[in-house]
Amino acid sequence: MSATAAAPLLTTPLNALHLELGARMVPFAGYSMPVQYPAGLMAEHLHTRQAAGLFDVSHMGQLRLVGAEAAAAFETLMPVDVVDLPVGKQRYGLLLNDAGGIIDDLMFFRVAQDEIFAIVNGACKLGDIAHIQAEIGQRCQVIALPDQALLALQGPHAAAVLARLAPGTDKLVFMTGGNFRIAGSDCFVTRSGYTGEDGFEISVPAAQADTLARALLAQPEVKPIGLGARNSLRLEAGLCLYGNDLDTSTTPPEAGLNWAISKVRRSGGARAGGFPGAGTVLAQLDDPALLTRKRVALVAKERIPVRELAVLENLDGQAVGQVTSGLLSPTLNQPIAMAYVQPDYAPVGTELFALVRGKPVPMVVAPTPFVPTRYHRG
Repeated sequence: MSATAAAPLLTTPLNALHLELGARMVPFAGYSMPVQYPAGLMAEHLHTRQAAGLFDVSHMGQLRLVGAEAAAAFETLMPVDVVDLPVGKQRYGLLLNDAGGIIDDLMFFRVAQDEIFAIVNGACKLGDIAHIQAEIGQRCQVIALPDQALLALQGPHAAAVLARLAPGTDKLVFMTGGNFRIAGSDCFVTRSGYTGEDGFEISVPAAQADTLARALLAQPEVKPIGLGARNSLRLEAGLCLYGNDLDTSTTPPEAGLNWAISKVRRSGGARAGGFPGAGTVLAQLDDPALLTRKRVALVAKERIPVRELAVLENLDGQAVGQVTSGLLSPTLNQPIAMAYVQPDYAPVGTELFALVRGKPVPMVVAPTPFVPTRYHRG
């Protein structure tokens, strides 16, 4: 065997359960992960929209930052307000490089004044943790949590299901969380997710993940959901996928993530700048004319799925952008996509053509989300 042969795939603590449930497994972020179960992507997607779906997202990275300077230190890596985040609240963050490019997007939670819990993308987790350790490890403890699994329960019935097993979880609102005992396990729960639906993410000791998953699947509203429907749900919600819609060459303003740059970190803010790439990012934020491309949402006028890497042309046949994510929306029954285009072609209503096997498919720039979100804000 070649010395450069691919490393064997890792498995999550729920691997045996996935196989028992008949999942089709695929490589993803170095793991063997379920892409779909026997019901299929379409049924799984619609079930999550109508009831509750259970996702195994244990491939993602979990870590704790501990110490009196943890929040201030973490804030130096992102254009986000970490210092003033109240205990018990969660926020979306962006790790940036010195050019303002996005190393990863993540979620972080203020557990206590001196502790932050963070969840990073699976494919990036080793690099993220090494980066965070190298940059701020002298100011706080950076503790990886490899023995924690992560489950996501998503859908309009998720709150009722979880409250049945863990009373009090239904009192949480979007982007809050806390510690709960569920099916005999001590879990950390946040009311958040990646589907646009109401729902929860549950961090549980790996050794108890199977017991917890089976307890949730025993509820009549809950079915297992694979990566395929996770992708279609997040795209309908207008949410970016790292590696497709975001990467180290993409800045937050290019990605349309201005909302994720806290006011206090912007020009004129109390703690303006002070993060990697601040000069580039704040200049683009203050003067959008500096942008050479923008992320847009697209809806196709014909029922021909448009996939990532498809070239986008204007009415004159000139290449003006490229699709980064695309599929046939199960909810809308029409093709949707995300793409980066030259700024002149970013306004909603602009007509473009995606090249699919040499055929131009007419598309129009649309607002996001494609499907209205249903987060529980209280």
